[in-house]
Amino acid sequence: MELLRFLSCGSVDDGKSTLIGRMLYDSNSVQKDLLNNIQEISNRNGSTLDFSLLTDGLKAEREQGITIDVAYKFFNTPKRKYIIADTPGHVQHTRNMVTGASTAQLAVMLVDARTGLIEQTRRHAYILSMLRLPHIVLAVNKMDLVDYSEERYKKIKKAFLDFIESLPFIKKEIKVIPISALMGDNVVHSSENMPWYKGPSLLTHLDTLEVENGENLHLKRFFVQGVLKTPPAEHNHYRAYSGKVSSGIFSKGDKIKILPSGQESTISKIELGDKEIKEAFPPMSVSIVIEDNIDISRGDLIIGPEQEPEIAKECVANICWMAEEPLHTGTKYILMHGTNESLVNVSDILYSVDIKNFQTNKNIKELKLNDLGRIRFKAQQNIFFDSYATNRKMGSFVLVDPNNFATLATGMLLS
Repeated sequence: MELLRFLSCGSVDDGKSTLIGRMLYDSNSVQKDLLNNIQEISNRNGSTLDFSLLTDGLKAEREQGITIDVAYKFFNTPKRKYIIADTPGHVQHTRNMVTGASTAQLAVMLVDARTGLIEQTRRHAYILSMLRLPHIVLAVNKMDLVDYSEERYKKIKKAFLDFIESLPFIKKEIKVIPISALMGDNVVHSSENMPWYKGPSLLTHLDTLEVENGENLHLKRFFVQGVLKTPPAEHNHYRAYSGKVSSGIFSKGDKIKILPSGQESTISKIELGDKEIKEAFPPMSVSIVIEDNIDISRGDLIIGPEQEPEIAKECVANICWMAEEPLHTGTKYILMHGTNESLVNVSDILYSVDIKNFQTNKNIKELKLNDLGRIRFKAQQNIFFDSYATNRKMGSFVLVDPNNFATLATGMLLS
């Protein structure tokens, strides 16, 4: 079955974990022993079944009643398989929300029907726009606390649609659904409490939506992760190049070019495990055998011969800074792009983004934890990339601390 990756996001206490727990419960996707454990915890807390505990797995999360880490849950319906990333709502955990969104195809944004859009709602919407997620569902939650008011729903819907049009990146496909995660209204089953709403429940919408997977199937891109070869003493010479297809479709007989050497060859075989296959496409992990004996190593890029990527040592990128220690110009980091690693120096912080009004602040000297901004850096060697707008896999990267290898930032390369 087709797989859909989506995340739940929004401000703290908007009901993200409760929504996912309710969805799992109502779709009969909770194991009996886990359900019994959650029921015992709920009884000790003096409450009915607390659906949020199905995703809030950390002890600190359960004690505080909030989501801190990104909780991944798996379930399926007769129509589709799902991987859900339940992301935190607190502003100090924005970096975790970026992590969950980076691999998602769709976002379910929650807003509290009582408060409507707030700053964190706008922050998460901006990040989703920056990451170019093609599908967003706005779930107007806690409708039971506003007496299932159609007027309140319409007011929030209009405010959000007007706001999303102001975002500077990409226009989205937006679906707005009124729900009550606690009561189960319009989560899995349609609600009798909102007869004025004629649309599908949330799960019905997810089951039937035609989802763009975000894969670029035109540009052939394959980062070499490892070289598989027979020992020198053996007579049956074998050499293959393993890795994951970043984009494009590779087929036996295709002409290819290897970067940075620029040498060309032809694919003679594609292997998936111990089986030979005719073609490979994202996100398959395969081994490629070529006709010519060419020196290829980890970090090299295999492309279509007429599909040159952008090549530069000096690059501009949008980033989300994810470390406690601020980013300063003149600092060196390791840029990890595919399987390629390069030492880079941040030469300029072009601006940061004020989430309250989306204005750019240009006269800044540092980026702090959870800041969104644009930087210029210079690498010690050429970077082979496509802009993030063209090819998400080839335009994304992370910055790593060269001293302790901690992840510091996630970024999107610009043309």
